[in-house]
Amino acid sequence: MSTWLRDETTLSPAPRVADESRSAVFRLLRDEGRHHTAQVTADGADWLASAAAYPRSTLALWESRPAAPAVLPCGSAFDVVSVESVFGRRMLDRLWDEGPGSGPVAVHRGRLLLFTAPGTAHRLPSLLRWEEWGQAVPPLLCHGTGDAVTVPPLTSGSADGSAPRWLVAPDTRHPWLPGPEVVLWACVRAARTGAATGVKVSIFPPADQGANVYDVSRRR
Repeated sequence: MSTWLRDETTLSPAPRVADESRSAVFRLLRDEGRHHTAQVTADGADWLASAAAYPRSTLALWESRPAAPAVLPCGSAFDVVSVESVFGRRMLDRLWDEGPGSGPVAVHRGRLLLFTAPGTAHRLPSLLRWEEWGQAVPPLLCHGTGDAVTVPPLTSGSADGSAPRWLVAPDTRHPWLPGPEVVLWACVRAARTGAATGVKVSIFPPADQGANVYDVSRRR
């Protein structure tokens, strides 16, 4: 594959939560004249909360504990593909350098969490089984309907490197999310890059490296 595959997966618009709850979170997340790739915006919090069974309660919890991580279900607003950290960084580099960019991306316990279109967790494993480079891809953890994941806090509060944090934070109420074909493309490109450079992926990655800066203006 020499070009990235455009994903045709559609994502239903995230329902807008109650104005009073959202306005409280907006006050919490108001940017002080800056925008950071790793900083959640009020619209991004709106989208994350839409995955919960009770969005207003989720926003209220975030208002009272903005530096605490949360657990959200997968399968409705997003799926999550969990990738070994070193290989995941290679995937991100390929997505941003040669492809369409990515959706939100988090780091947790030495792994990258790629937020993807609903249905990706179900289809991606079978696509990898048919792909000739599939065996060169480290084991992926695909979280879809019936699963839940830990998402980083809205604001960075802990300097602990093991705490979950955003690499590419949600910043819109209708984010573009890669589907299984796009994630497969990134996996193959990352595997080929590793093979070409002779870099081997360890299941025990070193301490988390500094985040690359991704140009979110290219996000679809």
